Amino acid sequence: MTPETLLNRVSSILDHSGVQQGALFHEGSGTHLLRHEAPTGQNATVYRPLLCLILQGAKDVATGSKILTVSARQSLIVSHALPVLSRITQATPETPYIALVFPLDLDLLRSLAPSVLPSSDSRPSDPFSIHLCDTDVEIEDALRRYFGQCETDAARRLLAPITAREIHARLLMGQHGETLHRLLWHESTASRIFQATRDIQTHLAKAIVVTDLARGVGMSSSAFFEQFKSVTGTSPLQYQKDLRLLRARDELQTSSAKVSEIAFGVGYESSAQFSREYSRKFGRTPRQDRTLEPVA
Repeated sequence: MTPETLLNRVSSILDHSGVQQGALFHEGSGTHLLRHEAPTGQNATVYRPLLCLILQGAKDVATGSKILTVSARQSLIVSHALPVLSRITQATPETPYIALVFPLDLDLLRSLAPSVLPSSDSRPSDPFSIHLCDTDVEIEDALRRYFGQCETDAARRLLAPITAREIHARLLMGQHGETLHRLLWHESTASRIFQATRDIQTHLAKAIVVTDLARGVGMSSSAFFEQFKSVTGTSPLQYQKDLRLLRARDELQTSSAKVSEIAFGVGYESSAQFSREYSRKFGRTPRQDRTLEPVA
């Protein structure tokens, strides 16, 4: 008998759920599964701390001036909340793009980190908060087992949490470990920028004062600006603008509030400016976007 692969397992879940094209939130496992049979245009979204495995096909992920191409059998870790543009580049009906997104539990990672020594490799590392590498076969196997355990109530309660803990531990022990350790060490630049991004998200409608953000995380303004851009790929002001526009798009597609109310709610003082910047980012006016279904 041919051993089951993670690709087969995810494909089976998508088939059973009737999702031939698009995204599925798999409630039992808490993961997001995706399948597309053709390349897509650019989709703007926010990546939260997560592990993404590309099982088949390929996609481009961009934030600011940085662009990554992620292909089959590769995975990426996102350590900070990042507004990104993504585009599926390889997908056909015969060989569709298939991927899974596994949210990271930062509290669980923090509890495990003291037991895992960071890599002793002293080579300079890229501070960017998206890390790409070939997928670890042991993590792939653990995820395959995790999905199986999430199929029944008893296994989901008793076994799946153990395997989820294993997945997090293997991430700390593997090629993604350095990126995660930088985030979890409270005095690191990555953790300070994480705190700043969280403050921006919490007070999204409030105008940014870079000196205040820098002071809040114990950095000089110049060092903060430089490190913020290194970690997120963009400036604090552009980061906030992207988050505001993405929040507005979600509200346009899920609420009946007026466009002007949504614009003011995310921090814009001018509806005209909001419409211009919204159209520039998404290629559609806010009113046009309201008539469309949410993008998967």
